Amino acid sequence: MNNAAIDYLPIAFTFFVAAGFVVTTLFVTHRLGPHRKTKKKLDTFECGIEVQGNARVPFSVKYFLVAILFVLFDVEVIFMYPWAVNFKGPEGLGIVGFIEMMTFLLFLIIGFYYIMKRGALKWEE
Repeated sequence: MNNAAIDYLPIAFTFFVAAGFVVTTLFVTHRLGPHRKTKKKLDTFECGIEVQGNARVPFSVKYFLVAILFVLFDVEVIFMYPWAVNFKGPEGLGIVGFIEMMTFLLFLIIGFYYIMKRGALKWEE
């Protein structure tokens, strides 16, 4: 093994410990947990309130669209943090890093303009 592969050993170890914990917990709770299925237990529970009607009522897809757009732009903004931290670091990113970030921001603004132009966030319609 070379030096670079050994550097990733703690990450792999943490991943396998976490995955082992999850699998073990799921298996043990499934085996040791109660297995009684009664009508009362399988009935829908809504915070102590009596169930009224069907829970499968359709609603506007705009809720999903707003959530997806939020996650999309939120994740894109997260990519700016390493740039901001390294921008004026010891080695610095220089003009190349600045141009790369401006290109990234340009694509971000074009995407935002596109969804605004398409009316993705208009609630009146």
